[in-house]
Amino acid sequence: MGNTIPLLENDLAKSPFVQFARWFDEARQKIAELPEAMTLSTCANGIVMSRIVLLKGFDEHGFVFYTNYNSRKGAQITENPRVSLCFFWPALERQVQIQGAVVKTTEQEADAYFATRPRGSQIGAWASNQSTVIPGRGDLDRRFAEIEATYRERQIPRPPHWGGYRVIPIEIEFWQGRADRLHDRFVYRLREPKDWIIERLSP
Repeated sequence: MGNTIPLLENDLAKSPFVQFARWFDEARQKIAELPEAMTLSTCANGIVMSRIVLLKGFDEHGFVFYTNYNSRKGAQITENPRVSLCFFWPALERQVQIQGAVVKTTEQEADAYFATRPRGSQIGAWASNQSTVIPGRGDLDRRFAEIEATYRERQIPRPPHWGGYRVIPIEIEFWQGRADRLHDRFVYRLREPKDWIIERLSP
């Protein structure tokens, strides 16, 4: 790491969502593959688990991703809705960490997004009982074929166990790489609704 472009107090937007939008736009312009990939960490029963999910939308209300509600991540979120997200864009020497609580998106939002998915992904959402043990790949392939036959030449509805989560942040940290590991770090902390304070952190 050794980016000579600093991140200074005067560079920051007052809103962390505006600041994220600036960085995310740059990431999409300069990173060819999956700039929307983020690490989702959950914790339940003292066990922390992390996996990569894809950001599908964000605004001042939070950051949205979609998954199977019956998955292991879904079970952990049900038990403990506090999660963290982490974006890392090494080509830009940037990282964003988000701490917050999870709520489900509306069914209308989930339906609208599901309708945009490739047909194979729609079938897969029905075919896979995510995170459960299966005897072999053949069982999954057979289930996929059955669903495909059921909905041949028909619109595929969203499974009731599949939908979106919105991470509502209470803290967002922006990290910019600098020479000699003297990185720039700023954290936005939510004091009151829509009232964010900004603090510089030691690297």
